[in-house]
Amino acid sequence: MATSKANIRFPVKHILQLLVSVGGFAYIFYKIPIASVAENWTLTALPWIIAMIVAANLIMVIQANRWKGLSVQGPEIPFKTYYAYTAMGYFFNNLLPTGFGGDAVKSLAFGKKFNQTSQSISAVLLSRIQGLLAMFLCFFLAFPFALSQTDIPFVYTLIMTIAMFVCILTIVLCLFSDKLPIPETLVSKLSFIPKMQKSLSIYRQHKKQICLSFLDSLWLQLLALFTAYAYFRAVGQTIDISILVVFTSITTVVAMLPISLNGIGVREGVQVALFTGILGIPAPVVLSAGLLGYIPLLFQAAQGAVVLAAYRKN
Repeated sequence: MATSKANIRFPVKHILQLLVSVGGFAYIFYKIPIASVAENWTLTALPWIIAMIVAANLIMVIQANRWKGLSVQGPEIPFKTYYAYTAMGYFFNNLLPTGFGGDAVKSLAFGKKFNQTSQSISAVLLSRIQGLLAMFLCFFLAFPFALSQTDIPFVYTLIMTIAMFVCILTIVLCLFSDKLPIPETLVSKLSFIPKMQKSLSIYRQHKKQICLSFLDSLWLQLLALFTAYAYFRAVGQTIDISILVVFTSITTVVAMLPISLNGIGVREGVQVALFTGILGIPAPVVLSAGLLGYIPLLFQAAQGAVVLAAYRKN
């Protein structure tokens, strides 16, 4: 009976997330006519769109390199393999209900292929957390400069501060997971826990790899910020870098909340609330810029579709 209830709750949750995303988009386009959004898309945006696609490809290259660098055990695996599985992750990120779904798929598929599932999951998990830490570092460095130019509601600062401390606590718990006592009853049911503890704690002996991985995360964050800068420039808007860093980081964190499908619908609402509500940029312009941000995501997902087709064929 418990199992059947769990099976019922699972799709209901995703149906609710879908409703939030669809409802969010419906409300936005009810308030902002699509014609007023589309008129901001002109041929002058093309160079910036190309730049976003180039940045998207560089992001995938660096992510694959970061993953490879954190693979400290097992056989030497070619870089192109890490890149292929990174692309596969992007494909599933755009299909599964959370932005972490692709991480789970790629790490499990990679781990089973090369018989190192626990290390694969550990490396991808640490990569994701380090990426968030890099974002928080950029946010708090830019925050004083942004605050000197515009008012930022305290609730956003509070959300970012709490999220940062949760992130720091998570990475500490990961690195020292072998020190945490796990009840035997839980271990007997979930036999992979000791393997994960060992795989995570081993990174304490590989400080160089952790530092290099964090450096890659900083590069990734800068490329992500460039993408945000590019899609606003594509619609003729130039925004102060410090404000862009702060508002983009807030949007990323709020969109991560598991209330919609990959933040779709929520992301656009937050962008309009920040860039229109605080900066006064016309809502159609903000929405047209934000929607252009899906172009590099589709480019990344398309590569993942090719990889998945080849993977299934083999």
